[in-house]
Amino acid sequence: MLDQLVVVGATGAVGRIVIQLLEEREFPCSSFKFLASKRSAGSRVRFRGAEHAVEELRPEAFRSGQLVIASTPDDVARDFIPAAVARGAVVVDESGYWRMDPKVPLVIPEVNPQAIEDHAGIISSPNCSTTQLAVAIKPLHDAGRVRRVVVSTYQATSGAGVAGQEDLEQGTRAVVENSAYSYKAFKHPIAFNLIPQIGSPKHEGYTSEEMKMVYETRKILGDDTIQVCPTCVRVPVTNCHSESILVETERRISLPEVRRLFDGFPGITVIDDLATGLYPMPNICSGKDDVFVGRIREDLSCRNGIAFWCVSDNLRKGAATNAVQIGELLIKSARPVATS
Repeated sequence: MLDQLVVVGATGAVGRIVIQLLEEREFPCSSFKFLASKRSAGSRVRFRGAEHAVEELRPEAFRSGQLVIASTPDDVARDFIPAAVARGAVVVDESGYWRMDPKVPLVIPEVNPQAIEDHAGIISSPNCSTTQLAVAIKPLHDAGRVRRVVVSTYQATSGAGVAGQEDLEQGTRAVVENSAYSYKAFKHPIAFNLIPQIGSPKHEGYTSEEMKMVYETRKILGDDTIQVCPTCVRVPVTNCHSESILVETERRISLPEVRRLFDGFPGITVIDDLATGLYPMPNICSGKDDVFVGRIREDLSCRNGIAFWCVSDNLRKGAATNAVQIGELLIKSARPVATS
């Protein structure tokens, strides 16, 4: 059994879900520690029927034998993770800071579990929009080799944290009541609106969120030749990211085979009956750990193309669940952290 698991960012939205999942999944560990910023230190979290004090995130909090699941801003991950690793801890990091480091594996347990064997103390969990895309296209890549992906995302306000949620709720109330509201997370109103920019401007008119999907997808699938054209849009939805995905494969895959591939892949649930109005939607996928696909159809414009709709809970599979699954995988792997 693992000696100790440390949750960093324990009071944040994702951290709280991590704690919930550790309890639900009966994570095999003899003791737990909860860390957060100085501002949140001293608060308490409930875990396994008891209240636990949250300690301040400091280098001295880490030691050999610990597994750390961390959900922090990039600059915090940059500063504290090397100190944790230097003290012998292994860190599963949910920030974006280490994802493209060539020495750090970027892991989705259903997609590339073997990558975990190459860790040197840090394992990264992908961006939420990338995670559901990579899970959804993995079985198609294995069967027919994906050559090109065109993906448009419809990303929930929960992806922008608590401030994003408040912007949607308070902004909507302001519109309904014809009153003023000053937005905190978004540059434009999100209530009754769509914002076709997530992240900062980057390569040739694409945003940082879009380029994450390009680079992370290639790294996870181990194929730098996959062409990805993303457009990321913030939508007035509380939780769950949705994606319209078009995949072009090297080998043509028939529609019945595509359905069999989706049905047989771990972590994918198919909801697809257009005639009766059954397909994935945020309000039925929120709070669940799978990646949901539907509206599966052949691309009318491309012989080797498949189009489908994909929805996943960005706070769970897109963040907390994937990190906990990495921890479970690490314990079972050939390179576990020190255990008691």
